[in-house]
Amino acid sequence: MQEPETPAENPELKELVVEASRALAQLDAPRLEELALSCEALNRDLESMGADKKSDLARQAREAAPGMAVLGRVLAVTRANQNVMRRLREMRERRLEYSERQIRAGAEIGPEIVAEAGAEAEAVDGDD
Repeated sequence: MQEPETPAENPELKELVVEASRALAQLDAPRLEELALSCEALNRDLESMGADKKSDLARQAREAAPGMAVLGRVLAVTRANQNVMRRLREMRERRLEYSERQIRAGAEIGPEIVAEAGAEAEAVDGDD
């Protein structure tokens, strides 16, 4: 995995949310990882921030709230889609497993059926 770019000094929270939504929509995993690291750094630095920086961050959070709500809904839908895809993959694997068992079972009884069909065909031909 390539090293994430150095996050901007203090990008507006609203910009981070917009970028995260865009990266999620484009399934840009590397950019999502970078943004997650930026958010982790922001949370880590929160303890040592002065009152003025915390106040500014609170303002940014209020301004970014609508975008965060949209991002939250997109994440929820993405999770739901991922769950559906996982279930479909599991169903497909079960079907493939079932088909393979049928093929193996058919291979075991197949020669007997072919022999019986051949005998029946000869009997029909012999009646003519």
